[in-house]
Amino acid sequence: MSTSFQCTAYGKWILVGEHSVIRGYPSLVFPIPSRTLELKYTPGDHPLSLDLHGDHGQELQLLIWGVLERAFQLKGISRQNLTGTLHLDSSLPVGAGMGASAALCVALTRWLGHLGFVQESEYFDFARNLEDLFHGESSGIDIAVALSGEGLRFVRNGERKQITPKWKPRWYISYSGKRGVTVDAVNKVKDLLAKQPPVGQQIDMNMAKAVETAQQALAMDEEQGRKFLVEAIEMGADCFDKWGLNDGAPANHIAWLRSQGAIAVKPTGSGGGGYVISLWDKEPSEEALKELIPC
Repeated sequence: MSTSFQCTAYGKWILVGEHSVIRGYPSLVFPIPSRTLELKYTPGDHPLSLDLHGDHGQELQLLIWGVLERAFQLKGISRQNLTGTLHLDSSLPVGAGMGASAALCVALTRWLGHLGFVQESEYFDFARNLEDLFHGESSGIDIAVALSGEGLRFVRNGERKQITPKWKPRWYISYSGKRGVTVDAVNKVKDLLAKQPPVGQQIDMNMAKAVETAQQALAMDEEQGRKFLVEAIEMGADCFDKWGLNDGAPANHIAWLRSQGAIAVKPTGSGGGGYVISLWDKEPSEEALKELIPC
C-alpha cells in the first residue's frame, strides 16, 4: 500500500538568455519563492481523483490528465491501478511564462518517483519529456529550476550550475497586460534566423554577452555589481527589441516601470507579452508595488 506524499515545485523567471538558450547558449534562471505548486497525495481505495486549490488551481484541470496519460504511456502504467487523491494547490498562472507547466510536470514526476515508477536519476529527463506536451520542444530550463529550487546558469544538454548572488538586487516581475504566446514568439525568432542568419546570430551572441555580464555582476559587491546588472538587463532588452517581441502592451508597461523609477527593464520569458523584469535602486512606490511580484 502506498504512503502519503507531498512536494513543492517553484515557478521561475529568466534574468537573461531567453530564446538563444534553445540554440545552446547559456541562460540565467531563478525560482520565484512566492509562486509555487504544492502537491499532496493521500492514499485511498477509490480510483485516482483530483482536488484542486489555490488562486490558479482550477486552471490545472485541463492540463493534468493529459500530462498523466503521457506519463502512464511512458512508463506502461495502467490508470485503473492507481488509487487515492492528488491534492494540488497552485499560485502559478498557466500560460503566463512563469513555468506553471514545468512545475506541474516536476511535481507529478516526483509523485510517480514516490510510487516507485520513476528513478530519481531520471527525474529531469522524464519531466522534460512530459513538458514537451506544452512546448513541442522544451529546452528543459523551466524543469531544471522547478526541480532544484535554486538560481541556475543553464545550458541546454549541458551544465546546470547553481548561482548564488553575492548581494540582493531589488528585482521584481510584473505582468505586461498582454498574454504572451511562447510558440508564436519562438517562431518569430526562428523566422528571423532563417531569413537573416547573420542578424539572428548576432542577436544570439549579444544575449550570450548579456548572460556573462549579469553573472559577473552578481559575483561582485552591490555597488559595483548594480552598474553591470543594469547593463546586462538592458542588453537583453535590446535583443527583444531586435526580435520584434516588445511591441504594444509590453512596451507601454516597460515605459510605465521606467517612469516609476525602475533603473533597468526587460521582458522575461518568451516576450511578446507575459511578464517583465525590473531592477530598482530604491524601494518602489506604493503604487508600483501593487503591480510587482518580488523575485
